[in-house]
Amino acid sequence: MGFCISSGLHYLCIAFFELKMKNIRNFCIIAHIDHGKSTLADRLLEYTNTIKVTEGQMLDDMDLERERGITIKSHAIQMEYIYKGEKYTLNLIDTPGHVDFSYEVSRSIAACEGALLIVDATQGVQAQTISNLYMAIEHDLEIIPVINKCDMVNAMPEEVEDEIIDLLGCKREEIIRASGRTGMGVDEILQAVVERIPHPEGDEGAPLQALIFDSVFNSFRGIIAYFKIVNGSIKSGDDVAFINTGKEYTADEIGVLKMEMSPRKELHCGDVGYIVSGIKTATEVKVGDTITHVERPCDKAISGFEEVKPMVFAGLYPIETEDFENLRASLEKLQLNDASLTFQPESSVALGFGFRCGFLGLLHMEIVQERLDREFNMDVITTVPNVSYLVYDKQGGVKEVHNPAGMPEVTLIDHIEEPYIKASIITTTNFIGPIMTLCLGKRGELLKQEYISGNRVELHYSLPLGEIVIDFYDKLKSISKGYASFDYHQDGFRPSKLVKLDILLNGEPVDALSTLTHIDNAVDFGRRMCEKLKELLPRQQFDIAIQAAIGAKIIARETVKQLRKDVTAKCYGGDVSRKRKLLEKQKKGKKRMKQIGNVEVPQKAFLAVLKLD
Repeated sequence: MGFCISSGLHYLCIAFFELKMKNIRNFCIIAHIDHGKSTLADRLLEYTNTIKVTEGQMLDDMDLERERGITIKSHAIQMEYIYKGEKYTLNLIDTPGHVDFSYEVSRSIAACEGALLIVDATQGVQAQTISNLYMAIEHDLEIIPVINKCDMVNAMPEEVEDEIIDLLGCKREEIIRASGRTGMGVDEILQAVVERIPHPEGDEGAPLQALIFDSVFNSFRGIIAYFKIVNGSIKSGDDVAFINTGKEYTADEIGVLKMEMSPRKELHCGDVGYIVSGIKTATEVKVGDTITHVERPCDKAISGFEEVKPMVFAGLYPIETEDFENLRASLEKLQLNDASLTFQPESSVALGFGFRCGFLGLLHMEIVQERLDREFNMDVITTVPNVSYLVYDKQGGVKEVHNPAGMPEVTLIDHIEEPYIKASIITTTNFIGPIMTLCLGKRGELLKQEYISGNRVELHYSLPLGEIVIDFYDKLKSISKGYASFDYHQDGFRPSKLVKLDILLNGEPVDALSTLTHIDNAVDFGRRMCEKLKELLPRQQFDIAIQAAIGAKIIARETVKQLRKDVTAKCYGGDVSRKRKLLEKQKKGKKRMKQIGNVEVPQKAFLAVLKLD
């Protein structure tokens, strides 16, 4: 009898939580960069009384995000909304818009059932809008289209509505017009979230299955993992296991994410929350891992999201050699918060010990550098970024190379393959000419062009990744006056004629400035590098010869002239041999100095190479 009562209670509890689950909505905000995601998120939080907005972009809590006005990290937050007398729990994830942070977006999408697709009323549909939308559709998310910035003078809501209808195939009345600045349409958005986005599906009585979609390092509490419960429930003090790493922990504290962390005794199916379990080692938490109970484990891990593939590689070296271990610890902590960063140790003749890091793009690399400096006080030297190449030797073996120093001897190489990308560029028709010229200069091949609406056109290009890594995005923005938008994805490897370009200072190679480049561009690139370094290297007491070389062949040269003191200034008239004697003495001193002097390359010189015009 007692058993029946207890099992009856058990089923009652499950039915109660299933009812509760019906009032949960998990959704994210996706859009192109600068279409007003974070501002609109602020309005939603303000409307639901989650926060009192004091200054802009409340979720962008990193100094760097506030300064640059961009979202770098996804931010999760819980809101409560009363609709038709019922209380709903809304879990919102604000996502970045820049192409370099698309991995963050993929993770956020994995933890949601719906998405707000934000389109700027003044700019219309852009490249990143389309790629994030396809990502959301692949995960079967319910899409709510929102036209933002409708209060602007130059807003074109009708034209943008037409573009969204073409893209989604939705009805015109399903599109919400809003403004993050004035708060227009915010109530409609919240109603649409409740009505249109499905509640999370899951079994409260099943073994615990929770997907880790983010983690963060706290110097007092260790590593905090953010998760979404797919099946089952978790209580504070439970023994849990991480399936992929096989490690076991005690859930010291669990809770939900408001503006601050808010502890709870228990979290149920469909909830989004955090877990603190005293994890100290960064490598023990993998984003995409599954949390389950030790006593009652689940059958299999959740298939979360794909492994991240770095696009750009660069060496990071500490300025002081003894800081190597500190740099390792800093990168591990940063990796927790930014799962798309990869690194492995490497050494260099000129720079000592450091790490070969993989990034998703140049902006991502810049952000990592900046965060290392600000959050961990690590000052680093960055080498010239490059991509990974496949080098085939004459024995039929293949080796992946992402560092010019790792290139085998030229005589051993059969052929080299480089990575290609499929790029989508959306622009107005008046910029087609300059953009095509730019892509041709980068060895691009036009695949097709499609007219979207009015005078807007989408260009599809096949481009070598190595060509776009350095300055392509900046140039595209400047020639299109900021109008063109750009998105890309990988498209395999193709054979290519590549050579290793070395930079020599007084005959000594600087391996941090070595780069792999296409044979057609090598001479031009080498010459520009020499010219740039001539401007940047400080003058010494001796001449500095800057040379660009391919193997033993010098292809370009510049000289930084020596600083010279006027030793003959004190000679008033008299015999010329006196002056000559002083000049000869100076000459000998300069020669000796050249033998013992070394050339310090400033950090700005390494960075300037990236911005060659």
